[in-house]
Amino acid sequence: MLELLLGKKPIQWKETFKLRVFGLLKVPMILFTRPVVQEVNDQRAIVRIPLCRRTKNHYGSLYFGALAVGADACGGILAMYHMDKAGVQLGLLFKDFHAEFLKRAMGDVSFVCEAGDEVKACIAKAIETGERHNVALPIEARVDGENGPVAKFTLTLSVKKRKR
Repeated sequence: MLELLLGKKPIQWKETFKLRVFGLLKVPMILFTRPVVQEVNDQRAIVRIPLCRRTKNHYGSLYFGALAVGADACGGILAMYHMDKAGVQLGLLFKDFHAEFLKRAMGDVSFVCEAGDEVKACIAKAIETGERHNVALPIEARVDGENGPVAKFTLTLSVKKRKR
């Protein structure tokens, strides 16, 4: 029933809601771009940033700042998904950010991160040792219906068990 009302799978709605609440409370720029979680599972996450008045530049393409937010949100939602599955709260942040912009994004952009196994292993190490661990997350940005990526990102996720 919920799927019919929302037009999405419940996991997508739940994860989109969590991401937007996180944006509202912690990182308003995430909320400003109106991200939608299209898919999140053990292996990958897909987050979509719509091309709209808020996110486009003066050439009509997705502004590079909005592209950066999409990459951040994609890697972050994958890490939060694995933290929820592990039942722990870890401090997570991105330690560095590398971007390669290949062409203008003239439509809604989907960000794909397929590093679920690496994120899961990094979180397990952080829980086991209590120390900070890092993992590089490759993220690709694609415009629906176009061949090839519009941008490629590598973000280094850093996680550490929180002290109570």
